[in-house]
Amino acid sequence: MMKKKSISASKASLVLFLCQMISALDVPLDSKLLEELLQPPTITQQSPKDYIVDPRENIVIQCEAKGKPPPSFSWTRNGTHFDIDKDAQVTMKPNSGTLVINIMNGGKAEAYEGVYQCTARNERGAAISNNIVIRPSRSPLWTKEKLEPNQVREGDSLVLHCRPPVGLPPPIIFWMDNAFQRLPQSERVSQGLNGDLYFSNVQPEDTREDYICYARFNHTQTIQQKQPISVKVFSMDSLNDTIAANLSDTDIYGAKPVTERQPILLTPTGSSSTKVELRGNVLLLECIAAGLPTPVIRWIKEGGELPANRTFFENFKKTLKIIDVSEADSGNYKCIARNILGSAHHVISVTVKAAPYWITAPRNLVLSPGEDGTLICRANGNPKPNISWLANGVPIAIAPEDPSRKVDGDTIIFSHVQERSSAVYQCNASNEYGYLLANAFVNVLAEPPRILTPANKLYQVIADSPALLDCAYFGSPKPEIEWFKGVKGSILRGSEYVFHDNGTLEIPVAQKDSTGTYTCVARNELGKIQNEVQLEVKDPTMIIKQPEYKVIQRYGQVSFECIIKHDSTLLPTVIWLKDNDELPDDERFLVGKDNLTIMNVTDKDDGTYTCIVNTTLDSVSASAVLTVVARPNPPFDLELTGQLERSVELSWIPGDENNSPITNFVIEYEDGLHESGVWHYQTEVPGTQTTVQLKLSPYVNYSFRVIAVNEIGRSQPSEPSEQYLTKSANPDENPSNVQGIGSEPDNLVITWESLKGFQSNGPGLQYKVSWRQKDVDDEWTSVIVANVSKYIVSGTPTFVPYEIKVQALNDLGYAPEPSEVIGHSGEDLPMVAPGNVQVHVINSTLAKVHWDPVPLKTVRGHLQGYKVYYWKVQSLSRRSRRHVEKKILTFRGNKTFGMLPGLEPYSSYKLNVRVVNGKGEGPASPDKVFKTPEGVPSSPSFLKITNPTLDSLTLEWGSPTHPNGVLTSYILKFQPINNTHELGPLVEIRIPANESSLILKNLNYSTRYKFYFNAQTSVGSGSQITEEAVTIMDEVQPLYPRIRNVTTAAAETYANISWEYEGPDHANFYVEYGVAGSKEDWKKEIVNGSRSFFVLKGLTPGTAYKVRVGAEGLSGFRSSEDVFETGPAMASRQVDIATQGWFIGLMCAVALLILILLIVCFIRRNKGGKYPVKEKEDAHADPEIQPMKEDDGTFGEYSDAEDHKPLKKGSRTPSDRTVKKEDSDDSLVDYGEGVNGQFNEDGSFIGQYSGKKEKEPAEGNESSEAPSPVNAMNSFV
Repeated sequence: MMKKKSISASKASLVLFLCQMISALDVPLDSKLLEELLQPPTITQQSPKDYIVDPRENIVIQCEAKGKPPPSFSWTRNGTHFDIDKDAQVTMKPNSGTLVINIMNGGKAEAYEGVYQCTARNERGAAISNNIVIRPSRSPLWTKEKLEPNQVREGDSLVLHCRPPVGLPPPIIFWMDNAFQRLPQSERVSQGLNGDLYFSNVQPEDTREDYICYARFNHTQTIQQKQPISVKVFSMDSLNDTIAANLSDTDIYGAKPVTERQPILLTPTGSSSTKVELRGNVLLLECIAAGLPTPVIRWIKEGGELPANRTFFENFKKTLKIIDVSEADSGNYKCIARNILGSAHHVISVTVKAAPYWITAPRNLVLSPGEDGTLICRANGNPKPNISWLANGVPIAIAPEDPSRKVDGDTIIFSHVQERSSAVYQCNASNEYGYLLANAFVNVLAEPPRILTPANKLYQVIADSPALLDCAYFGSPKPEIEWFKGVKGSILRGSEYVFHDNGTLEIPVAQKDSTGTYTCVARNELGKIQNEVQLEVKDPTMIIKQPEYKVIQRYGQVSFECIIKHDSTLLPTVIWLKDNDELPDDERFLVGKDNLTIMNVTDKDDGTYTCIVNTTLDSVSASAVLTVVARPNPPFDLELTGQLERSVELSWIPGDENNSPITNFVIEYEDGLHESGVWHYQTEVPGTQTTVQLKLSPYVNYSFRVIAVNEIGRSQPSEPSEQYLTKSANPDENPSNVQGIGSEPDNLVITWESLKGFQSNGPGLQYKVSWRQKDVDDEWTSVIVANVSKYIVSGTPTFVPYEIKVQALNDLGYAPEPSEVIGHSGEDLPMVAPGNVQVHVINSTLAKVHWDPVPLKTVRGHLQGYKVYYWKVQSLSRRSRRHVEKKILTFRGNKTFGMLPGLEPYSSYKLNVRVVNGKGEGPASPDKVFKTPEGVPSSPSFLKITNPTLDSLTLEWGSPTHPNGVLTSYILKFQPINNTHELGPLVEIRIPANESSLILKNLNYSTRYKFYFNAQTSVGSGSQITEEAVTIMDEVQPLYPRIRNVTTAAAETYANISWEYEGPDHANFYVEYGVAGSKEDWKKEIVNGSRSFFVLKGLTPGTAYKVRVGAEGLSGFRSSEDVFETGPAMASRQVDIATQGWFIGLMCAVALLILILLIVCFIRRNKGGKYPVKEKEDAHADPEIQPMKEDDGTFGEYSDAEDHKPLKKGSRTPSDRTVKKEDSDDSLVDYGEGVNGQFNEDGSFIGQYSGKKEKEPAEGNESSEAPSPVNAMNSFV
């Protein structure tokens, strides 16, 4: 079969096929072009050369071909024409050359054996198929044969022959028993390539009667079975017994025992053989040997090496397999069978022959009239194949003459071809091992240029990458291709472009300015055509923030960033991978827009995470490694070795370090004898060490455990080791921290730190306590006590030194001699007080005290220091006593002076001094009196400035809390402050100390002054206090304009703002507002007239706003800010009934009726009739109807001249939409019973307000004024 090639769809076109020599079976012809162009036949599908068919099924011989016009088909059988019309069992598929031979309806496959060949023909030529040899498969039965039982002596070799029937194709052989179980094979027992079963030596267990050879014929799916073969193995012992039973005692005979034998080859026989194999096949060489012990087979190639990567050993190395052999594999192969007694070998001479194989297969030619061309057919083989040519299936020697062609061996040369030169040529390469047949047509065409690339095709590429613009073309003669940029651009030339033979224009490095329209022009002598394509160059996709290497502890949280930048016209998709695979399906993995977060990290999350960004044009990726660290796993397999009395070796296996190297191991021990369950630190070793020599103490039942440590922390302890009890011994050490301190004046308390359990070194731990008075020639007094830590010696002198020692002992003996320590018996209180106490006053707050030390003998204990007790008796300035608070200063050691800080000036103090030892304080020295001098006073307790006038201010003050001496005077300093906060000249006044107020006169009017005030003693001035005050402008209290109480009543899209104003009349107000928290400029709305409310419209629902009110022309003052929030937007807005047309019409009709009624009433009154409105009002206290003025939104007045009650300007509506009563009784509450007055969007009130006050009776005969129609309408609402 001819080898196929594939061409990518993006660049493949008919041009490549028609303009270059390409295998016919691979040509992807353009479908539209196929309908128009003539083409000789091409075989596209055919059955194999050697076609073995199942005789039970229909025979299908394939032959498919293409061409224009569609080809017709014919067949030959065994070299002669096969007339399928004359055989009812044979049919040909429509529009195909495939034959179907009907076997299942009475036909016999053997009748159709033969060599078939298919011919596909049209007006341009004829193509032929290979010779297809049809043979039905065969699975004959085993020939019957009489099989004798095989009786074999133990240790001998044996061959069980299979001899399967000859089938087509050959069967597959295998050996089984009656239970259909495969017989076990080994180096001793194995099956050969010919199907025989070989025993290198037989054993008693080989005895059985069901050695069965099976032949499986795959084509017919049948299995044939040989008759069972019986094998009986005689052992030497049983054979000797048999012989002895059949011979007389006088016969001297016995079977020889099993003897070992050197190898001999069972197959192949002899010392050498030959084998021929074809190139490309599998070479199988076999050597099976007999011998005892069972021989081992080894293979070598003489003079070379066995080919690497192609050599395999099978059947326990008895078969050498070399795949895809070539001529280089020819040579001598030696197999060597060896056991302990010797060896045997066999040399197989291998020759590799070759059926023909292509070097250059002929390729189709498409030529224009007058062109030249060649068909080349080159093949190789062993032996070298013969090359022969056919034209349209006929040997070229007898084919019709064509002056344009010339045959030159394996080449046909065409010169100045014409359309009649079109034909299909066959090249046949053959030798004794096979043949090759290839069809190649010569198609002579004359066609004007055609461009097969679609018009205005859009190409999109990434900047700085190649751009390939296709111009798939066809024409005969071959057209020339030119490229232009733009419709009227110049021809493209230069190194920045690459022009491919198939018409493709390549821009190796496309830039943004490469974007545009490109025009391809194809022309030959028969015409010209052009096509436009579009190129768009996009910005590359980049990862501007790549994921970074992370180390995270187990159960933590980690996040990888992947921030990208891409062309705005491309839609990127981001994919995260773990170890180049999809992320685990785990809710712990959270993929965000530009990050990947892993919650509750575990060890299995360790790995490489890759962010891949794909667009339709490019793909970028970035990876980062996540290392999950944790405390190490505990060590295991603790083992104690080398046990000695005072040492042991401990070893262990470290646990997993969990990605953080182990820095050290901590070894702990448990004393199961003395402190079971308590673990103590023993030692630690570096993390690279897994054994340690441990020092041990006697009489301890040791268990050990190991803890691994890394940067994250400590592992759990390992399981304890086995226990190891050391032998008892004398104590190695004595108690520590031995002390002797008396608790009473006549005793000595000896204490020590007891030995721990493992320090006792044995049972029966006790202590020998010894003592004697120091510097006295006295013997040691000793006593042995139990395992305690204290002993009290009574009847000692007060505070004398003693030599003390404590020695440990147990049942085995004493510890080494202990060292001596010095202790003292108990202390008593000191006997005398310090003498010669002197005080030196340094300044008003500090004094120094001196004293003489007491004799050490009178201390009667350890001298700890001296205590100075001092206290203030009285202040010399106030002469008033107060609670005495004594202060104490302690001076450590044998110090004889000290400083007394923090004294109060101008005061009288007393002090005394006492000596201190461990028992307590001694007697006090006589009290010593001393006085501190004057100091500067504290600041005056207060300063008030009252009664401001045009030119004077009154100052009042309080005396200092701490005068610290005799006050001599007060100092007052003051200076004016102008509008820019600059200070004027400073004026100073001295005031007698007995004054507490002062009136400053001759000051400037309307001026701010700053005052500084302090007190003085003879020592100096104290700290000052400051105050500011202002003289007034005139005698009348000024009125400062201000806007206060700004409130809002907010709806969904509007809000009513109201405020109170105090100041001159005729102020011009404005309202400023904006979104709360926004930095945008304030929006400003001007208020018409002097109204004190305003409606803000066009607000956004559910939004917080800030608002403030200001007045123009009054120094630009404003109110403080207020914040309000509009109501939320409603999902389905309620219909406002007041805006409905039917309701407005109804109200108008009602208003008209009321107006008519009023006119009638007015006429009746003028005629003398009385309308009893006034009486009803007086009798029932009906509310007064207060109409609204429409010009300024304020409430109207009653028509009675003596009862004018307009609303106060300062009235306001708070943000909760209720009318609150202010300080004035004349408020909206007085004018209405309810507090639910709602605002319309124009700021007017909806509803009727009723006065709480009764109106005085009308004078004369006048009736009450008729109600206003406006109020009547409002009352309806």
